[in-house]
Parts: sequence; C-alpha cells; structure tokens
Amino acid sequence: MNLANGKTIFDLPLKVTYYARVSTDKEEQLHSLDNQVTYFKKYIQSNKNWQYIDGYVDEGITGTAAKKRENFMRMIEDGKNKKFDLIVTKEVSRFSRDTIDSLLYTRKLLEYDVCVYLTSDNIITASNDGELRLTIMSSIAQDEVRKLSERTKFGFKRSIEKGRVLGTDNIWGYKKDDGKLVIDEEEAKVVKKIFEVYANDEKIGLKNLSLYLKDKGMLNRNGNPIHQNTLKKIIQNPKYKGFYTGGLSTV
Repeated sequence: MNLANGKTIFDLPLKVTYYARVSTDKEEQLHSLDNQVTYFKKYIQSNKNWQYIDGYVDEGITGTAAKKRENFMRMIEDGKNKKFDLIVTKEVSRFSRDTIDSLLYTRKLLEYDVCVYLTSDNIITASNDGELRLTIMSSIAQDEVRKLSERTKFGFKRSIEKGRVLGTDNIWGYKKDDGKLVIDEEEAKVVKKIFEVYANDEKIGLKNLSLYLKDKGMLNRNGNPIHQNTLKKIIQNPKYKGFYTGGLSTV
C-alpha cells in the first residue's frame, strides 16, 4: 500500500472490510456488536474511494488468543488471498489484547499488502510509526487484562473467606440466599434418596438409578427423569458432604 506523496488511506482506491468483536454473549454486548457493525458499514461506504467488503465478526470470544477466534483467522486467510486491502477496526483491544498476537498478525497482513486501521487509536499499520504505536497500545491493553484477572481473583478470594458460595444458583437440593446455601426440604428428600440408593446398592448404575427415581415419582424441576449426568454431578459434588471447595482451578 503506497502512502507516499502525502496520500492517506482515504485517498486510495481500496477494497475495505472491518473486524468487530465482543467478549461475551450478553444482550448488552451483542447490542454493542450490532452498533459496531452498523457504524463500520456506513463508515466504509461513505468514502467514495473505497469498495465495501463484508466484514468479520466474533461473538462472545475473548481477545487474548487469536487462534480461538474463527472469523478472525478466516479474515487473515482472506487477506492472504487478496480479498481486501484494508481492515478497519475500533481499537487495539478489539483486534487483540495480546501484544505478540497484534504484532504477529499485523506484520503478516502487511506481507499480504493489507493494512489495519484502528479508528479509536488512530493507528495505521502501514505508516512509519504504526508498529511502534501499536506495540505501546497493545501492551496497555494486555496489562488491562492482567489487572482485570487479578481484581476478579481477589474478589473471589474475599467472597470465599466470607463464606459466600460462588457460581451457579442452580444447585439441586439447595436455594441460594445472599450467597449462602439454604436447604430446600422437598428437593433434599430426592438428594438423600440418591445417596442412600447409590451407596447401598453396589450393582445399581446411574441409568438404573434414574429409572428407580422415576418410578418413585422423583423427577427434575421440569417434570422429567433426572438425567444420568445430573446424578453423577450430584454424587461427586462435595457441597452435599458439607464442604465448599472454591478456587479448585485457575486460568
């Protein structure tokens, strides 16, 4: 891409696409994604020198690992095949939150004569200082991920110390009240029966246990037989033995 002689990307006849991403599939995030798509489409089509190419979108996927983003990787491959000349995206954190990934893929795209324009950061990777500015902004975005992770882990640890039960409220035999587990007496009868039968009948398997409970009229909350996987999780869950095991694994 030739940016010499005072020309900018806006002056060149380019095939232009966009990349948009949100990190969760929550409704407000998907609404944000719709706004990104609408904005970029209008933005590209408003430039008379540009030819609009359908964009690439990843929903509910983290930006820390590019290879996990299917449409991102498809975009890189399409860039190699010369389907576009320029990718417009909002900011470094939308493109990638990993400094190495940012540099790796923007360099790869430049090898294919494809430039990336980050509108919020005003970074054009084909410019003389593009890579330097991208490195700085990517490092900041990556550090934000680290700080967010540390804050989240700190919050989890404090909650566990206070005896608050984290995670899903959907625990069979319990109700959750202000972070505490309170026994649901009706469902507790089913849980007790599960452990009683499974512990005392060496030959019974999970499938037969499900059938046994069905015959006794003990069904799940939807009125269906309790699935084998649900029974397995109940039997293996230490909460039913009075132990809370938060923070067993970290990423």
